[in-house]
Amino acid sequence: MKKLIFTLAIAAFFVSCENKTENNSTDKQNVEAIETEEYVIPEIQLADFDGKAGDYVDKEVKVTGIVDHLCKHGGKKLFLVNDDADVHVEADERFDDSLIGSEVVINGVVREFRVDEGYCLKMETDNIKKHKEGEANKDEFDQKKEMIQKYRDEMKEKGVDHLSYYSLDFVSVENVPESI
Repeated sequence: MKKLIFTLAIAAFFVSCENKTENNSTDKQNVEAIETEEYVIPEIQLADFDGKAGDYVDKEVKVTGIVDHLCKHGGKKLFLVNDDADVHVEADERFDDSLIGSEVVINGVVREFRVDEGYCLKMETDNIKKHKEGEANKDEFDQKKEMIQKYRDEMKEKGVDHLSYYSLDFVSVENVPESI
């Protein structure tokens, strides 16, 4: 009886080793398939950016345009434009001033900023508080109040519960070669 159990245990051991070997070769094939696939970063035309960006939130995309200007307060934001549209690009480091006026291809991760009723209520509360504490004068108070109302009107007009505003978190930039 002991010999039978011992023989079965050895057979089970060999069978399990054989299965592991087959699984390892399958795993290696899967890894090789993944390593050989090349990920292509999708390119969005700047004119289509606002309409398509929602499909790429938290994903890297490529956008071509002209650097209109850099933020004067730190230079970590740039404004990419063409005749049809624009997009804000934000970076952790300062952009090179020489980019201004250049046509470039920006790789960046799409970010979404949502304005909903909760956001409007918070803005309203902050606006009232700043005005009461003297941090905002009457004109600033009224301008903020109008902006909040525009958000609400736009949501109502579109029949949506939020508005989405898209931007890019900078990954890389390359100049577009000039045509001959």
